[in-house]
Amino acid sequence: MLGSSFLVSSIWPTSQGREHTVSAKKSNDPFFWTLFGAGGALSAMLIPAFLFLFGIATPLGWVEGPAYESVKMVLLHPLARIVAFFLVSLSLFHGAHRFRFTLYDGLQLKHLFQLIAVICYGGALAGSIVTGYILW
Repeated sequence: MLGSSFLVSSIWPTSQGREHTVSAKKSNDPFFWTLFGAGGALSAMLIPAFLFLFGIATPLGWVEGPAYESVKMVLLHPLARIVAFFLVSLSLFHGAHRFRFTLYDGLQLKHLFQLIAVICYGGALAGSIVTGYILW
């Protein structure tokens, strides 16, 4: 379950000869922070180029837009499909992570920790599955 944790105990002697116990929570947050970082980096590098080419330069006639058939041929190549899949999927997880912490910190909805995590990451996972289905 998202956000689930368990306790890990460490015991070591103190300077007074007594044992000292510390419990630390172990969570799955590093996994989602990794997706957040990868999605942010990939999105920051590639999406502005796509937006400039297909949202500004092509409509203004600065460059000739690709024909439908040529775009289709590019996306038939497995490497192009993999790049498109990771670009969309990691961007979705990046957005989900940002939205999750906006709800936590901005709207102070920390009491809905489990529900928000499931909705945000579940939506990103569903979008990734749809992307994979469309590409393959």
